[in-house]
Amino acid sequence: MDVFEGRISSCGFESGDRVVIGDWKSSPLGAFTNIMWARPDGARLLLSPSQKHADYVSGLYNFEDVKIVPISISRSKNGIKISSDELEIDLQWGRAFPFPLPRPRWFLATVENFFARLFFGTRTFGRTRKGQREWYCVRGISWIKNAKATYKGKSLNGMRPFQATACFGFSEPPKRPASIIVCSMIEQSS
Repeated sequence: MDVFEGRISSCGFESGDRVVIGDWKSSPLGAFTNIMWARPDGARLLLSPSQKHADYVSGLYNFEDVKIVPISISRSKNGIKISSDELEIDLQWGRAFPFPLPRPRWFLATVENFFARLFFGTRTFGRTRKGQREWYCVRGISWIKNAKATYKGKSLNGMRPFQATACFGFSEPPKRPASIIVCSMIEQSS
């Protein structure tokens, strides 16, 4: 089982762009941060810090393009700022609503998956692009309070809920901009 511990932050913008930031403090690949970006035209782009990370993540999820770019990260207690070669993102969130108790994978795949779909429009269990089973165990959720993003210096305008799916994989982020403390468990490929 490959286990990733960290935070997934997601936000839509008035421009039609949608971003999902994976900020992993612990993983089989070490600590890293990447950006999954759904453009207004529907193109899905992965911005990754290295080829090793890009190969792993693009094996799990769907992208039309993958770019290896330097990613600079600045974290605070309630926020993250990310700069890549052309895209800059600044997300600030509120207080976390914790989910402190660990839950077994069967619970994540059934009960929690049902309630995640009902209340957030997302899923906590599914299969990757290669058919591996994946579970998300949410440890805490915070709503994004402020979000700014620019592409090549041009603003993506204000934040808004996801109006269209990002279609990276089996699960969508919550429609409402959020930052989620999560443990992702992925079955190793055979």
